[in-house]
Amino acid sequence: MVFLPQEIILKKRNGEALAPAEIADFIAGFAQGAVSHAQAAAFAMAVYFQDMTMPERVALTVAMRDSGTVLDWSDLDGPVADKHSTGGVGDNVSLMLAPILAAIGIYVPMISGRGLGHTGGTLDKFDAIPGYTTCPDNALFRKVVKEAGCAIIGQTADLAPADKTLYAIRDVTGTVESIPLITASILSKKLAAGLGALILDVKTGSGAFMPTLDKSRDLARSLVEVANGAGLKTGAVITDMNEPLASAAGNGLEVRNAVDFLTGRHQDARLREVTLALCAEVAAMTGVAADVTQARRMVDHALDNGSATERFSRMVAALGGPADFVENMDRHLAPAPVIRDVFAMGQGTIAEIDTRGVGMAVVALGGGRAMPTDTIDHTVGFDRLLGLGATVDAQTPIARIHARDEATAADAEARLKSAYRLGHSVPDFPLIADTISPS
Repeated sequence: MVFLPQEIILKKRNGEALAPAEIADFIAGFAQGAVSHAQAAAFAMAVYFQDMTMPERVALTVAMRDSGTVLDWSDLDGPVADKHSTGGVGDNVSLMLAPILAAIGIYVPMISGRGLGHTGGTLDKFDAIPGYTTCPDNALFRKVVKEAGCAIIGQTADLAPADKTLYAIRDVTGTVESIPLITASILSKKLAAGLGALILDVKTGSGAFMPTLDKSRDLARSLVEVANGAGLKTGAVITDMNEPLASAAGNGLEVRNAVDFLTGRHQDARLREVTLALCAEVAAMTGVAADVTQARRMVDHALDNGSATERFSRMVAALGGPADFVENMDRHLAPAPVIRDVFAMGQGTIAEIDTRGVGMAVVALGGGRAMPTDTIDHTVGFDRLLGLGATVDAQTPIARIHARDEATAADAEARLKSAYRLGHSVPDFPLIADTISPS
């Protein structure tokens, strides 16, 4: 029977469940060019409104995985694992997590994405490092993983190619916040990476795609159930995104923050706790540690004794970045032309932060994309961001802005100010709201 993509779109638009073969045909057609970008966007919108059953989600994930190559790491002498975040603001955990895990004997072949909506992308951060190759061929990718213990790269042309294009389409068509599409996008890349274990950092709060805890739990359970159903041992941790996780938001600025974190020059307390909690979950899941308590001691030690920093340096150099990047970061990361403080509208205690608004202020500065083809300015963003409960006045800024010119600085400053609300009572959001173990 002749494959007609519009029939599948109509069926899903009308709320009917799709058969695995229909989903496989649609995704294969999309990867091969038989399904247009417009049809893929219509399909994504139909899924957004009509949802998918769990079998449909598994089928979509597997179809996107099978649109390209699936890696095999059986030649390595240790466990292979990874982490994925559903996206946040000031979330640079991956930059520290991969080398920490590598330092305790866990290989981390991390396939990452670019910014999506208001959230920053790990690849966009690494693009701030001169010479760093975010899209190496598979031979170099394998070499770096084996020698450095970790490699953070983007999807190569033959790894889940259907997801790579659909990811960009979702970013600009209002279909980002769909649990089935998020599930398939995340997991297709991770399944294609040939992992043995995966930990998911599912965000909740004003800066998350799923702003309520119930919705975040729904997403976490979907991810865990689909991943385990597809044969990948997966757990999830639900973490707070009612304020930026790091005190920096913006690509180059988050790289600076990560290097300061690894070297011990500066570690945001919330960022340290989330990073090490996720590392400990992976160490326990892979059997490198007997339990999470022992795992936490191991990862704390790997961070504090400098071995994680050494792995990060090795990875950066092996992927084309400067060999002295950690030691001479200021020489390699150019500053923005305009750098100045931003003050709140009044004085008092920071009682609420529209974290999504902070992320959109970074996008407005040029640190994110309005269109998939937009060029990122890696120098712009905010640092010294204050969090909930901090006291501000005329002498205490809420952040420092980094901009390419005064016009974009003024716009982003207004956006940032409107994202902060002063008051007297500060909500108590648990940093780690829930943990979902592999099923």
